[in-house]
This record gives sequence, C-alpha cells and structure tokens, in this order.
Amino acid sequence: MKRKVCVVVTARPSYSRIKSALRSILEHPGLELQLVVAASAILDRYGNTHRLIEQDGFTIHARVYMVVEGENLPTMAKTTGLGLMELATVFDNLKPDVVVTIADRYETIATAIAAAYMNLPLVHIQGGEVTGSVDEKVRHAITKLADAHFVATEGAARRVIRMGEDPARVHVTGCPSIDLAAAVRRSPALDFDPFEKYGGVGILDHLTGGYLVVLQHPVTTEYDASRLHIEETCQAILALRQPTLWFWPNVDAGSDGTSNGLRAFRERYQPSFVHFFKNMDGQDFLRLLCQSRCLVGNSSAGIREGSFLGVPVVNIGSRQAGRERGPNVRDVPYDRRAIQQAIEDQLAHGPYPSDPTYGQGDAGRRIAEKLAAMPLSFEKRLAY
Repeated sequence: MKRKVCVVVTARPSYSRIKSALRSILEHPGLELQLVVAASAILDRYGNTHRLIEQDGFTIHARVYMVVEGENLPTMAKTTGLGLMELATVFDNLKPDVVVTIADRYETIATAIAAAYMNLPLVHIQGGEVTGSVDEKVRHAITKLADAHFVATEGAARRVIRMGEDPARVHVTGCPSIDLAAAVRRSPALDFDPFEKYGGVGILDHLTGGYLVVLQHPVTTEYDASRLHIEETCQAILALRQPTLWFWPNVDAGSDGTSNGLRAFRERYQPSFVHFFKNMDGQDFLRLLCQSRCLVGNSSAGIREGSFLGVPVVNIGSRQAGRERGPNVRDVPYDRRAIQQAIEDQLAHGPYPSDPTYGQGDAGRRIAEKLAAMPLSFEKRLAY
C-alpha cells in the first residue's frame, strides 16, 4: 500500500518552498500525494497560485476557502479559525497517513492543530529558524505540535532539538526552494518575456540595461505602520530611477496599507521605470531574480534563494530579523536614505559567490525518501 501524504499549501511562497518535494512525492513508488490548496493561494487578488499548481501538472484534491477580508489582526485570527474547521473536514475525507505543513505563515498553524487533534502524524518543513513578526511564534508552536521535522539548516536542527524534540526525528534536508534555484543557476537565461506572460501594470516594458526587483510585505507586529514603511521604499526607488519590477504584497495584516501606499505612489508619480506584478511561477521569478542587479524588500527569497544565486539583497526592517544569511544581504531600517544608499552600494558591488546555507539542491528527493521510510507516530514526549 502506498503511504498517503497530504500536503497543505496556503500561499504563493509556500508553493515555491515545497514544489520540488511535491514532484518527488508524486514520482515516488511508495507514496501517494494528496494536495490541499487553501487561503490566499486560491484567491485572484494574490495571483491565483492554484492555477500555476495545476499548470505544473499537479492534481488538487481539495480547496479550502478561509481568508476573511480586512488584512488586520482580527481577520488573521478568524482566517486561522476557519481554516482549522475546514481542514478538519478535508482530513476526515482524505484520510491521509501523514500531513505535511510548510514553514511559518500565520494560517499554517490551522493545519498543525487539525492534524494533531485528529491523531494524524504531522511533518513540519522549515522549523527551527529565527525571524521577526508573529511567524516566530507560529513556527515554534508548530514544532511542538509536529511529530517529525525536515529542517533547512544545521542551525535550525540544533534549535529544534534544544526545544525538546527527539533528535532521531529531526532531519536536515535543505530547503526545497533551493532545488528550484539550483536548476536556474545551471541554466540562468531569461527564457520568457515577463510583460507578455504575466501582464501586470506599468509603463516599463523592457529589461535592457539591468533592473531591480522589489518584494516588500507588511510586518504583522507593525501592521499599523505598513503604509509608512512602503512609502520609505517608494521614495528610495523614486530617487534611484532604476528599471524596477515590483511584486504585490501578501495577505498578512497591514497588506491594505502596503497596497494603498503602492497605488498612491503609482498614481502620483506614474513612474515610467516601474512595472507591477501580482504573482509569477516560482521558477520564472527565480530567473528574474537571478538576472537582476539587486532584490529590495523583506522577503525571505533574498536570504534563501538570493544567497544561493549570489544576488545582492537589501533587506528592510525587522521581518527577517535573526534568520541565517549569507554575505549577499545588507540590512537597513525603514529609512529612504539608508535604503537608497544600500541599493547603490549593492549595485556597485555586483553579484556574490553562491552560498549553500539553505541546501545544495536535492531537498525534494531527501524529503520524499524520508516520508516513505520513516516510522509514523502521533504520540510524542519531551526528549529530555
């Protein structure tokens, strides 16, 4: 009998974080993939990630509509509550042998609670890391609910074990997103036209002469300042006047402030050097990133994939505070002058050597092999 592995994807970055593992699970003779897509991953305003998933050849076994409009702290809590109720029904219908949850987005704790309460073995991918925001609490809470841990780095493994987890259940697999980055690094040519393929909004319609990529999300613990934060970045980009590809923020509390700040910037200045996108296939995004001169914002993509690809990164604010990083990352506060200066410094520096902190490009295969072979259990005790 094949072991039924239920993977829950709740957002566009979560798909990139797990795509290579999904492929390896699908191809493994001892595993059956059950794919659940939920939350912002099935909403148009956040890029219709579910369509990219289906275009990649995966079958979606269940869709969970759970996002409560508002992008504030109460709606984050309510979204998570709805997810818990809906996922319990999904798991009851699918009857998986093991559930996989990814990383640390706020709504992912619904997956962990539902699986734990239903006596389903739970595997957590990318636990043990350190960042800012509510993600820090969510990540470590999921660690304590999970029965096995597939972590990205040796440092993450040590932290999970120090939290009282059984070392025999902690496996350093690397980050699956590095698998995609490794494929791009082997063949980095930009083999598509992003404007033709993804549309978007903006006057910029060519990439000759180099470009910046901007990806800045709200910080949930500072959500009421999200508009002020994005305005500082907007002014730095305005001063530089470099060709810029700007990606829309995620669904976290404060997203309305970030989005409104971007709309006001676009309408007031009508910058001819900026083009805005909602979403993009993970591998296409990494090709754009690989060919860019600098990534600006607060996405973990700069620290994970950016480090592996050697892309200069300007990391703004507290969202990634404490995360292990390579030499390609320059940290700055929410200050337009500091942001502008850091970008100028990174443009002058140019590409960095590849840093393998988050893996070598074989995480998907490692994860599938572990899922097929490891003993399954939903009972646990502190290891000390």
